[in-house]
Amino acid sequence: MADNPGALRRLWHRLAAPSAKYSVLAIFVVGGVAGVIFWGGFNTAMEATNTLEFCISCHEMRDTVFKEYKETVHFANRSGVRAVCSDCHVPRDWGHKVLRKIQASGELYGKVIGAIDTPAKFEAKRAELARHVWKRMKETDSLECRNCHSNEAMSSARQTEKAQARHKKGAAEGMTCIDCHFAIAHNEPEGPGPRELFPSAAAK
Repeated sequence: MADNPGALRRLWHRLAAPSAKYSVLAIFVVGGVAGVIFWGGFNTAMEATNTLEFCISCHEMRDTVFKEYKETVHFANRSGVRAVCSDCHVPRDWGHKVLRKIQASGELYGKVIGAIDTPAKFEAKRAELARHVWKRMKETDSLECRNCHSNEAMSSARQTEKAQARHKKGAAEGMTCIDCHFAIAHNEPEGPGPRELFPSAAAK
């Protein structure tokens, strides 16, 4: 056989072929398991950063907007349904949620440099911070509000005549939730609101 290179090659291919097949299979199995672990860890981290406890773990939030939120209908109400920070600030659908998380990671820089680490600093930046939120919500047609609220689920018969008229007018003018309900969970900053700053296309 040593004098027959062709036979040696054939023997090598017979031995190597199953090994190569199992190597590819092993790569797929290991890759699949690693993918599941990564995906599970990623989603777990995403959900962990959506909790109220996480949001108020830094004093910048706990000592300012959290105190304001505790005085609102979103914190305590007759139905017992509580909206936490992520319900109003993070869309639920996966694509928009990931995009918002990426945007939020850039806000860590403000934490590092202490941009709002005292109530006075926060108050000085309140209007600027609010404008960022309003602009994003205008661009997404108040997607965060629609985490819980929808036009289809609203009963106009249970609204006051004034609310019915306002909602009808808002729909006709292409307005979105944040145009009117921009100070429902936090103190209203001084200066113009989202309607004035970011007019709807239909209202221009």
